[in-house]
Amino acid sequence: MHDIVAHDDHVECMTCGHEWVAGAEESGVVGDVRDAHGTLLHDGDSVVLVKDLKLNGSSDTLKVGTKVTKIRLVSGDHEVDCKIGGRGVLLKAKFLKKA
Repeated sequence: MHDIVAHDDHVECMTCGHEWVAGAEESGVVGDVRDAHGTLLHDGDSVVLVKDLKLNGSSDTLKVGTKVTKIRLVSGDHEVDCKIGGRGVLLKAKFLKKA
């Protein structure tokens, strides 16, 4: 599914190590989510990575300039749910800019 490690009582992001309660990223109302330049993001937008992101627990790196289409906004610390290379990834909006 996503690049997260599931534990008995929580999940952990493989990108940054952030931990949260399982299912918490899907619950609640999503507030204003803004990209690295302050532009408001919406479900279905296309974005571009503004920083290389190493995926913890793997040798893969998401490269700067990678375009991501059809994002989905979710509540929680990692606001953007998307697919990159067929792999589900949760990202922080501060590493993205609207395309």
